[in-house]
Amino acid sequence: MLSRRTFVTGIGATGLARSLKLGFSAETPHSITPVRFDLPERACDCHVHVFGDAKRFPFAASRTYTPESASAAELLAMHRALRIGRAVIVQPSVYGTDNSCTLDAMKQYSSGARGIAVLPDAISSTMLDDMQRAGIRGVRINLGLAKDTSLADARHRLKSAIEQIQGPKWHVQIYAALPVVAGLSDLVLASPVPVVFDHFGGAKAAAGLRQPGFDKLLQLVESGKAYVKISAAYRASSSAPDYPDLAPLVHALIAANPQRILWGSDWPHPDTGTGRKLGDISPLLRVDDGHLLNLLATWAPDTTLRKTILVDNPATLYTF
Repeated sequence: MLSRRTFVTGIGATGLARSLKLGFSAETPHSITPVRFDLPERACDCHVHVFGDAKRFPFAASRTYTPESASAAELLAMHRALRIGRAVIVQPSVYGTDNSCTLDAMKQYSSGARGIAVLPDAISSTMLDDMQRAGIRGVRINLGLAKDTSLADARHRLKSAIEQIQGPKWHVQIYAALPVVAGLSDLVLASPVPVVFDHFGGAKAAAGLRQPGFDKLLQLVESGKAYVKISAAYRASSSAPDYPDLAPLVHALIAANPQRILWGSDWPHPDTGTGRKLGDISPLLRVDDGHLLNLLATWAPDTTLRKTILVDNPATLYTF
């Protein structure tokens, strides 16, 4: 029973639940379709963000967009609706290297949360230890910005990140286009720490299985050196709402190594596109998180496999 959310079940059949966005609130998140498969206990959403009160958590001057607010309380409400018990809160680019909002959100989420930080070039071992105790388990390199597409720069940043985090034994999470992922493959294979690629490793559904670099991504997953998040389907495909063209990519990734696949919603779905003035608020994308989760059951119909993706793999990587 979803109380005030139950009306979404009725409109779900018409497709409205996949496009309607309600105002956020701690009791009633935006429109959400109920989970339609047997979700295992301790399921983890491995990719979410929190955007707090801008007065308390000011955005970085270097940001490329200004997101609409999305609080930890709203995240918890959404996860309660989906019966998700764990989350990985990822530091968004709008905060730069100030991880205060992410750390605060993890504290509010309590023991079910882990975090991914963005670090400055120089950081003390004491601060790393403090982050480790708070639940941080990795460092993110965002190569999705136009100014960060240089392969030479990407390789330098990956090497630096690996050197930074060998003490606490974290992992490196990378957001990049597939050609960049392929260009980093030798470093990933030699890395002493795991590497995680966001959002299908930058693969695009329309380009199919033979797109340049996808074979390299599969090799990295098969080797066990890299994880891939099958997250934010709408960033890899334009075939909403069911994204059928993503299925071949998902099946190939799972076949390569099911122990290296993670699922994430990308809540609250920030619109990172440019074109607005920096001071203008960028509305969140209208995405139905319940429908996104239900897609996993179509990609991975086996219950044991879903438990591997939703529970076992996150527990291993994020040390729940």
